[in-house]
Amino acid sequence: MVLNYIWIAFFVIAFAIGAARLVLMGDTGVFPAMMDSTFASSKTAFEISLGLTGVLSLWLGIMKIGERGGMVSALSRLLSPVFTKLFPDIPKGHQATGSIFMNIAANMLGLDNAATPLGLRAMEQLQTLNPRKDTASNPMIMFLVLNTSGLTIIPVSILVYRAQMGAAQPTDVFVPILLATFFSTLAGIVATSVYQRINLLNRTLLLTLGGMCLAVAAVMWGFSRMDKDTMNLVSTSVANILLMTIITGFILAAARKRVNVYDAFIEGAKEGFATAVRIIPYLVAILVGIGVFRASGAMDMIVGGVRALVEACGGDSEFVGALPTALMKPLSGSGARGMMVDAMATYGADSFVGRLSCVFQGSTDTTFYILAVYFGSVGIRHTRHAVACGLLADLAGVIAAIAVCYMFF
Repeated sequence: MVLNYIWIAFFVIAFAIGAARLVLMGDTGVFPAMMDSTFASSKTAFEISLGLTGVLSLWLGIMKIGERGGMVSALSRLLSPVFTKLFPDIPKGHQATGSIFMNIAANMLGLDNAATPLGLRAMEQLQTLNPRKDTASNPMIMFLVLNTSGLTIIPVSILVYRAQMGAAQPTDVFVPILLATFFSTLAGIVATSVYQRINLLNRTLLLTLGGMCLAVAAVMWGFSRMDKDTMNLVSTSVANILLMTIITGFILAAARKRVNVYDAFIEGAKEGFATAVRIIPYLVAILVGIGVFRASGAMDMIVGGVRALVEACGGDSEFVGALPTALMKPLSGSGARGMMVDAMATYGADSFVGRLSCVFQGSTDTTFYILAVYFGSVGIRHTRHAVACGLLADLAGVIAAIAVCYMFF
């Protein structure tokens, strides 16, 4: 519903501004430019979706191999001590724990479309433990905030979009996204724990969160001692090595269990192909709306206003061009994706704005969309503190993304 209003607003505002420019300024080219943008944007959307088909098929195939080979189960057992502290109301060994982990694992690998069905399954299982069926339980809210904070280890789709848009090194945003999404997730966990009075000072969580903070601090310290070229080279190399290690590890684990790796891959790859086809109309719709909005001059007016405000306060306004992606992300994943692609197309995939828009896209998730879909699937009407905690995580991710990108790029 929110995206419906946003899409309508794009066209209504664009038409109003176009009419004003025509009447007040005699700009006869504004409406032809808006119409040209509809055709150009729809073509771009289809080409991007077509390019995603192969990569989505690859990664959903790899995920299926990891599932059959027991890697997902092994990681679930590894994280069990932490999960029992973050979700104290879930009985030990309950099936919801496995679904929660598989959902988070898919999100960590950047496979948003694979994560959604797993998340819906987890919500259904959590609802069986919920004493008040129309009100979100504590485990539900913690699970939702972990989703909306967008914890990502491998932002596959973003790397693919960067490759499609002609980036020289598509993986150069890998480490910045990892850092920004960490701060977003940490803020979400802390905020939710405060609301739910979860003791974060217990030994297990202190060691886990403290270890993660030290690791991130070490990464930031190490990169701060490098020049920008070395920083990009190292982050790109780490990303590629980690990606290849995960693929090989999943395959070897499955082969060790005598799984037919090829058949498992094909089964997952079929899901990837179907997913790529399903997103075509959504991407066409949002890119056309954004294209008309930008062609009318509306986006330039908003960005110009924010830039003037930042400069008046004495700040560096270079980041402002990427803000539309950050502002759209809590409302719509496809909308933010369209803003990200539009930023790369307008400023260049390897520009500061293009890279920052990618980090914005990877640092948080679609808060309102996730809340609506996940809670709506089990009939939750009272969301309690879910929205507040989710938006706090989003804000932390945006601030961290800007700071990290200034450090890297």
